[in-house]
Amino acid sequence: MLGALLQLGRYGAMVLCLALLAIAISGGLPLIGAAIWILAALCLLGLYDLLQRRHALLRNYPVIGHVRWIAELLRPQIRQYLVEADEEAAPFSRSQRSLVYERAKGEPGEHPFGTLLNVYRDGYEFIGHSAYPAKAADPEAFRITIGEQCAKPYSASVFNISAMSFGAISANAIRALNAGAKRGNFGHDTGEGSISPYHLEMGGDIVWEIASGYFGCRTEDGRFDPDRFAAQANLDQVKMIEIKLSQGAKPGHGGVLPAAKVTPEIARTRGVPMGQDCISPARHSAFSTPIEMMEFITRLRALSGGKPVGFKLCIGHPWDFMGIVKAMLETGVTPDFVVVDGAEGGTGAAPTEFSDHIGAPMREGLLLVHNTLVGAGLRDRVKVGVAGKIVSAFDIASVLAIGADWANAARGFMFAVGCVQSVRCNTNRCPTGVATQDKLRQSALVVPDKAERVYNFHRLTLRALSDMLAAAGLEHPDQLKPHHLVRRVSATEIRQFSELHTFLRPGQLIDGTCEAGFYTQNWARASASTFAA
Repeated sequence: MLGALLQLGRYGAMVLCLALLAIAISGGLPLIGAAIWILAALCLLGLYDLLQRRHALLRNYPVIGHVRWIAELLRPQIRQYLVEADEEAAPFSRSQRSLVYERAKGEPGEHPFGTLLNVYRDGYEFIGHSAYPAKAADPEAFRITIGEQCAKPYSASVFNISAMSFGAISANAIRALNAGAKRGNFGHDTGEGSISPYHLEMGGDIVWEIASGYFGCRTEDGRFDPDRFAAQANLDQVKMIEIKLSQGAKPGHGGVLPAAKVTPEIARTRGVPMGQDCISPARHSAFSTPIEMMEFITRLRALSGGKPVGFKLCIGHPWDFMGIVKAMLETGVTPDFVVVDGAEGGTGAAPTEFSDHIGAPMREGLLLVHNTLVGAGLRDRVKVGVAGKIVSAFDIASVLAIGADWANAARGFMFAVGCVQSVRCNTNRCPTGVATQDKLRQSALVVPDKAERVYNFHRLTLRALSDMLAAAGLEHPDQLKPHHLVRRVSATEIRQFSELHTFLRPGQLIDGTCEAGFYTQNWARASASTFAA
């Protein structure tokens, strides 16, 4: 008897709907017409659930089984707004997002009653302050010169917009980001989707990213086209050229924009045909060895009229980057900059295993790049930028302290233009119009308002950096060193980063005095003539 009741309970919701409908039709329930139609629809849904063969759950629990899908649909929003702790990063914590939102609105980003962080947990980091603080410097002076050996060097801010392609984010998001960059005098990386009309419309400084698909400078068969490249690279608005070897979200993978998502605008911007998948190969066709890569850099520098040329990568095999550095030594050609992307980065969709388990985190990649260039005696000729979950002044200070010259942010600036971390970037249904090509959705993003927020976020973040530097007794970000940054390594011990990490001296990899086994072993594996070990 109990078993029969339990079996009946599985169908309880459907039976209840049928009973209420029957009573309502017979006049036993004073329901309006709309309620009767709703009950009828639920009864039909229950019958469909019983007959369908795709979901066993619905066959066993008609009608009520749909609650599972409703709960899964709402789970991210419920978790984000009601359950998630302020410091729980998934991938960005509420505190991180709130800081960006406040600064984007022109608010200073203060909070009362002390820190929410546990300062005694392993991994807690801080910057030591001086007993004699310096006067806070003007953040507009926080700039570096990239491409000093070029005919057209670029004076860059120490904080810029990282790579996000038109196609991955909307036209209005591009407009707002670039207009904010124009007003704040900082750089905006195009991403591999090339230079769109929306970048050019607003007049902000552009870093043109050239990836393996050569979008915006490709032949019909997808190879590099020097004439098309020169036509765009010589635009005054284009300040630097960045060759993308890999990106943090999916290094070594490449990508495909399905034909259905290739709009006429995207096709024109990228130089690809309509009706075909837009392919981003996993590797370049313009070069296949480190030496050939240096030759390609030389070619781009000449075609662009002497603008700075560098490359971006997420570090994988250590000998890959070391082979590139050996090619610099062998050819005498050095890129003007290297941007280190971290495995924690990524604004778009990527295979789960690549997001979670391929590529080095940004700090480890930065340390390798910085040390290898120092050890090869080339660090003073190559500037180093980084990207990977940077949203605060402390995030910037921490990477500058261990070797970076500047920092880029993508998702931080996405928050500034309205992103709420709904994690629907790959669905074309972004609720705030940032990561969508849906015209109606992106029209909700008001460009002048969001451009002002981009400007405010950049301005107030650098103001906070200035205040932090002053507290440490410093006047410019380039004075930050590893001994300024401190990390808790246990409940009873803290260490300066100068103690935690290996930092090579100039020329150590060349003169053979390097005693760090990791660097000497991988330097021996590296070759200028191949990317293989």
